[in-house]
Amino acid sequence: MSSNDAPAAAPEAASSKPAHILPAEHWAKQKVEEENDSDVSSSTASISESIFDYRSIHGRSFHSNKSTDAQYWTPNDNKQIEAGEIIHHLITLIRDDKLHWAPLKKDIKTVLDVGTGSGIWAIDFADQNPDANVIGTDISPTQPAWVPPNLKFEIEDATLPWTFPADHFDFIHMRYLFGSIPDWNGLLAQAYKATKPGGWVESYEASCVFRSDDGTLVEGSPMDQWGKVFVEAGKKFGRPFDVVGEGLVPEAFKAAGFVNIQTKDVKCPMNSWARDKKLQEIGAYALAAVDQDIEGWILFIWSQVMGWEKSEIEAFVVHLRRQLRDRKVHAYCLMRGVWGQKPE
Repeated sequence: MSSNDAPAAAPEAASSKPAHILPAEHWAKQKVEEENDSDVSSSTASISESIFDYRSIHGRSFHSNKSTDAQYWTPNDNKQIEAGEIIHHLITLIRDDKLHWAPLKKDIKTVLDVGTGSGIWAIDFADQNPDANVIGTDISPTQPAWVPPNLKFEIEDATLPWTFPADHFDFIHMRYLFGSIPDWNGLLAQAYKATKPGGWVESYEASCVFRSDDGTLVEGSPMDQWGKVFVEAGKKFGRPFDVVGEGLVPEAFKAAGFVNIQTKDVKCPMNSWARDKKLQEIGAYALAAVDQDIEGWILFIWSQVMGWEKSEIEAFVVHLRRQLRDRKVHAYCLMRGVWGQKPE
């Protein structure tokens, strides 16, 4: 297989050997050459006011734990929301313009979107399924006020006991919860309880670890360090980041009691290096999603968990952005969809 084609096989788990993480000051000492950017394409009304009292870290707003004890590691401002909506388009493209892989019946009535973010998936699903009642939950009220009449948003911390009745939803959807769930078995157990017999739950997660199969992603480079810092931070944070590499989600589906469990892995190029036209497009959107808000993706973890100074983070971002745009680096991230059915 050519090194410019996205590979088919993927490692399941990382080595238990501690990863070598370069010190924060390393990046500030590295020379940065000039580059040519010309080639880069580049609520609910009833909630309490405390929910809107966001905390600020280095000038960016994050979820405030005054409303819940939930921890989330990306900002909840417009810049990060835009990055999340690019990811929504990326995942929809990967799914061949579908919003899910689970084999849903056309007459489903109750749907839950856990960790809805900007609400874009829930909005699209509600538009496509006007007879279904859709609920989107998150810990921050960042969703729009104008939504389809069959959709509503609620503030809910998925890591706490769920407030929904048992055997209630025909379909529960969740994605991009890596780094925010301390107990994946507990999360899927709650989803199982809230799902109707015969209903489906689907999870979609991405690995924080960048990989290459041809050696073009060099150890010690910014993209290599990105994954290693996230993995180490997850251990300190108590919320694992590489849930794909560790195989946590399929095991949680099994432990909860789901049947007909399916797992689908996708290797997502991190820029347009692949020869295949569709993979080029997917890679372009993957780059755009990270490049839209690199600082937002790492600011909380690098500063609050790993103890980096803002100047050190800024230096790392410069080096990371440059490598992300290098088509000679055939890097990808592994994405995994898992769906399962509650027994009739």
